Amino acid sequence: MKIWIFMRKELLESWRNYHLLIIAAIFIVFGIEGPLMAKLTPDLLKMASTSQMTIKMPDPTSVEAWQQYFKNMTQIGIFILAVIFSGTISNEISKGTLVNLVTKGLPRYAVVIAKYVVAMLQWCLAVIIAFLINWAYTAYYFPDDKSPNIWTGMWPLLVFGLLFVAVVIFGSTLSKSNYVGFLMSVILFISLMLVNMFEKLQKYNPISLVSDNLALVKGTEKISHIYPAIWISVVAAIVILSISILILNKKKIG
Repeated sequence: MKIWIFMRKELLESWRNYHLLIIAAIFIVFGIEGPLMAKLTPDLLKMASTSQMTIKMPDPTSVEAWQQYFKNMTQIGIFILAVIFSGTISNEISKGTLVNLVTKGLPRYAVVIAKYVVAMLQWCLAVIIAFLINWAYTAYYFPDDKSPNIWTGMWPLLVFGLLFVAVVIFGSTLSKSNYVGFLMSVILFISLMLVNMFEKLQKYNPISLVSDNLALVKGTEKISHIYPAIWISVVAAIVILSISILILNKKKIG
């Protein structure tokens, strides 16, 4: 019950601070951009070409639209969320706003869990909004059968968010600086990219949840290939959240 009360407070703050509106606006643009860019790129290149240089491109398909969607989500979108939530706990500690709540009986673990759940809800909302818009426009502009498994490609993206958001929360708990959460998320992403250089580790690497999406959408890769990465991401998220709770339990908040 106390977790739910704190979650409600966080959701209200997200609305009052325009975080929800900012996230919705940005990810609506991402949803529109994929199919629109796929549709317009050949024409733009033709306009840019001269009589001496003719650029020939194959007709765009739904694959190009989904490729742009996943690029937007993994190269820009997820880091926008990291910036927004980077100071979610550190800001409370630096301002001392948790003191009264904890004094009145709010357990510290409720702070971590509530903030994590609210951040995940907004990540899921962002991904799904952009996904549905991208789906609608792609179906309209490119009614082909080259992307048969779009839902299969989306779920790993949501699961990766479990780990990514946990790391942001961990960084925010670790320091009073509002930038550490974002910094930790960048370090995580770069580290996983480096690990992915070793082929034998790729199916265990959580980065495959945001790098193999297009192959899943096209049907050239089965989701069972990344099951190990899914389980590792979930377990790692739980462990990191548990450590965050332990850190906050020992941390001076006032």
